[in-house]
Amino acid sequence: MHGVITQIKATDGKRDDLIAILKENETGMPGCPSYSLAKDLGDPDAIWITEVWENADAHQASLQLPSVQNAIARARPIMAGMGPRFETEPV
Repeated sequence: MHGVITQIKATDGKRDDLIAILKENETGMPGCPSYSLAKDLGDPDAIWITEVWENADAHQASLQLPSVQNAIARARPIMAGMGPRFETEPV
């Protein structure tokens, strides 16, 4: 198993819009049994994404899916930056 925990910061006031875009791919990604979005309680513009993948290759392959590429392209203009990113081994 391969895990990824990432923080993304939205531009001012756009966190809910960013969440809506990212939720479009919340289900149906091959090799991803768990994909969770959460609002950061200490930062009104930040969200956390917690992903569990069958393996690192499945995660990399997902980034090539047309639906994911489309979501990334639409999210970029309202992203202010990336926060911490952690790779984990789910147990």
